[in-house]
Amino acid sequence: MIKADGYASLEQVISKFPREEVLIKPKAIIECYQEIPCNPCETSCPFNAIVIGEDINSIPQIDFDKCTGCGMCVFSCPGLAIMVAQVKGDNVWYKIPYELLPIPKVGEIWNAVNRKGEVICEARIEGVLRNKSTDRTTVITVSVPKKHLYEFVTVRKPL
Repeated sequence: MIKADGYASLEQVISKFPREEVLIKPKAIIECYQEIPCNPCETSCPFNAIVIGEDINSIPQIDFDKCTGCGMCVFSCPGLAIMVAQVKGDNVWYKIPYELLPIPKVGEIWNAVNRKGEVICEARIEGVLRNKSTDRTTVITVSVPKKHLYEFVTVRKPL
């Protein structure tokens, strides 16, 4: 359950991640904290790594052994609650859904933002994917320092 202030606690966020050593390969991180009737993540996963089960209100569970980090679930989630994370050296690369304008461009430096909406560091835009298969949701790949593994959630264009 989300706290009354509207964002997940650090403990809740950490509970959605695998052990850090698992993140040497890309893995989907599903930040669903409340039971709601939703299952596009489960139906879009080509590897059957995401399970909701018979009760469509159940919170999705992910099998990190099956997850390849393909990102199909990222743009399929209507709540924009899924990202893919991968540790690469001193940085973490994330694939995140982005539905605002302007759309970032590869190579740009944007502000990395936490769940409270606060800027935590700079984020480099590493990739931008927007085509018919992403159903109008842009998926951007960003890199941020690894120390922000559990803090980072999205980007904001610098003023």
